Amino acid sequence: MAPFIAVQRAQPPLAPAPAFFALWQLGFRPFYLLASAFAALSIGLWALQFAGWLPLAYLQGPLWHAHEMLFGFTLAVIVGFLFTAGRNWSGQPTPVGLPLAALAALWVAGRVLVLTPFGWAAAIVNAAFPLACAVALAIPLITARNRRNYFFIGLLLVLSGAALAFHLSALGVIEVPAWIGIQVALDVLLLIMAVMSGRVIPMFTNNGVPGANATTHPLLEKAALGSLAALLIVDAIGLPPLAVAAIAVPAALVHLARWLLWRPWKTLNNSIVLVLHLAYAWIPVHLALRALASGGWVSPSLAAHALTVGAAGGLIIGMMVRTARGHTGRMLRADQFDTACFVLVLLAALTRVLVPLVAPSQTITAVLGSAAFWTLGFGLYAVRYWPVLTRPRLDGRPG
Repeated sequence: MAPFIAVQRAQPPLAPAPAFFALWQLGFRPFYLLASAFAALSIGLWALQFAGWLPLAYLQGPLWHAHEMLFGFTLAVIVGFLFTAGRNWSGQPTPVGLPLAALAALWVAGRVLVLTPFGWAAAIVNAAFPLACAVALAIPLITARNRRNYFFIGLLLVLSGAALAFHLSALGVIEVPAWIGIQVALDVLLLIMAVMSGRVIPMFTNNGVPGANATTHPLLEKAALGSLAALLIVDAIGLPPLAVAAIAVPAALVHLARWLLWRPWKTLNNSIVLVLHLAYAWIPVHLALRALASGGWVSPSLAAHALTVGAAGGLIIGMMVRTARGHTGRMLRADQFDTACFVLVLLAALTRVLVPLVAPSQTITAVLGSAAFWTLGFGLYAVRYWPVLTRPRLDGRPG
């Protein structure tokens, strides 16, 4: 939602690293910084829209918010992760320097254009960004014949198609609700998070918590990922709500069982691991809420925010901290600033989902409170990690 990289346990540096601008040295650096800054600023931009100060914006209101949460913030983190992990997976270079800066500029252009009247330009740029990133990722993976991860090339292409469908609908070219593109993108995000969580959370748990004994079960893994693939297909072809519920209910139970095998209670004293477990717990909550929403018992918005704010927000802040520390030569331990980021983002999820669920009359208050927690959490990350992401590794290694 949403960004997971296996990193080596870092050791303290033997000597100070040279001071030069390192933002374009590896994919996680610009995209994590851009994503966190945008996450903090986006709430203010939304407020400006409601105040009428951006009257010519091509996308407005809930459509803009949903589009930017997925194709702006979350996609930036996914790309930063894939470019960094892709180098490790393939042993081949991924975009750095000028090509990486050009892709970052393309992403920034997409964020600007949706706030202008130039709808067609916004559509082309926002569909082109994941497409260009798919090509950039495909080159090292195919060169190395790293077939296990071709899957991510395909998902970036699906996101490009979902973005294009969204914009063509918004422009009136096709008669498909724009929300279909958003739902498909949400399902792709869910599948990406489930795949990468299964790869790294048990490993990080066992590495960071001696004796945790986090485990996986092959049949459970297939059921967990297969159920999400089925949900993606159901949403893409527009089957009725009953079909959604028929998949979402067993999927919620399977993902709950998967999470319990990872022994989350063993991580209470290690916040950099605990935050990942707490974030993943929102996935079965999301699936349960989707089933309830399909029957009209709760608002679909609660299910969407359980996924985007709870699961994606939590996994993203946890992995952005871990990646920034591990890939810049720092110790893999959260400090007080990191823990504050974790708590603020998790509070944003609890406020946005649980308060309207138990007290619907307080929904507006919950939205405002959640927005404040979210802005503070990601704003703190952007300020705290600006010097980390823009300077070379402490150990002098490349990246």
